[in-house]
Amino acid sequence: MSIKEYFLTFKAAARVLFECSPRIVWKFMRNFAMRSAINISRFEKRQRKGKPFFPAFIMISVTEACNLACSGCWISKDGKKTLSPEQLDGIIQSCKKEGSYFFGILGGEPLMYNALFDIFAKHSDCYFQLFTNGILLTDKVAKRLKKLGNVTPLLSIEGLETESDIRRGKDDVYRRTIDGLRACKRAKLIIGAAASICKSNFDELVNRNYLELLAKEGVHYLWYYIYRPVGAIPNPDNALSREQIITLQRFIVEQRRNAPLQIIDAYWDDKGRALCPAAVGISHHISPSGAVEFCPPLQMSKDFINENGSNLKEIFANSSFLADLRKLTAENSRGCIILENPGLMVDFLIEQGAIDTTSRETVLEEFRKMGKLPGHDLQGDEIPDSNIFYRLVKKNYFFGFGAYG
Repeated sequence: MSIKEYFLTFKAAARVLFECSPRIVWKFMRNFAMRSAINISRFEKRQRKGKPFFPAFIMISVTEACNLACSGCWISKDGKKTLSPEQLDGIIQSCKKEGSYFFGILGGEPLMYNALFDIFAKHSDCYFQLFTNGILLTDKVAKRLKKLGNVTPLLSIEGLETESDIRRGKDDVYRRTIDGLRACKRAKLIIGAAASICKSNFDELVNRNYLELLAKEGVHYLWYYIYRPVGAIPNPDNALSREQIITLQRFIVEQRRNAPLQIIDAYWDDKGRALCPAAVGISHHISPSGAVEFCPPLQMSKDFINENGSNLKEIFANSSFLADLRKLTAENSRGCIILENPGLMVDFLIEQGAIDTTSRETVLEEFRKMGKLPGHDLQGDEIPDSNIFYRLVKKNYFFGFGAYG
């Protein structure tokens, strides 16, 4: 990296210091940065010493309720399943006892979950990443998040005006999401944007102009996902080709050298090798039904939390289902088993007697219909990170933890 690129990397990161409320920055540094570094170290030590398993981070889908109907989404349309406030509180309490203070909060649309802000307030020592479509992010809601200080909204943008309406099943979605972004900017929050990249939005969202647009709207970090065609309306024809995945990784690596915001991914280590966060054990998911799942789109499980979430530690320590699935995934690919080998996954789920955790109860049949698709395991075409900051972060906090031998 050149001196200019070092300066631009620092400038992008420093935007949070100059654009966000000081209290929000302090909460981010204490609740997320400091505690996550300690937590990852503890997790790595547990793994290395063969102690009872407990993931570093938990993703929690609090409700199936949603105000959109997106293609390729794994949430059941008109689903009624939801975690009770007691279960959600118990999950967080259990994680804190193991040193984990960071949580991804998903839905459905989590802002439709009535107890959400009470939970955020009760656990003021935690940090929450709120996955939202942004439509309900009014000035009033953004001001509540500012007062709390321990939440970063991550707004999903699935394309520009036309593509957003097509993908998300409603009208005027893009404009309403941008309105949500602007409310967060006025409240001086740390703001993220997310995009599930597929064929139909690739050209719109994987380019420098889009990065500049987001930065202008106040976004501090962008998280790119790879589209996984799951759910009742999967649309597998919209999945990326191998060449497009390579182009996406190259774009991420190149833009990190001088982008006006931080670009996040959860797919590749510092050397550009693929990994699966669930396979390496760094993260698992809890669904609105209380199921403890491998990852959000793999909606089958054998383990369920009790009425107050107090059995979570026991589940992680003793679940042969999760342990065997981590082993199976890591032994067959560094990528995504849902994309790369759905047949193997289905055989495993049937053999284990896993239960559909959704309201629609058609997940196994959906998986049976899936064909193999390219994933992010790009053996022979790896692209190492060239930004020293991301290399260091990924080398120390996002790697295989021995899962791949």
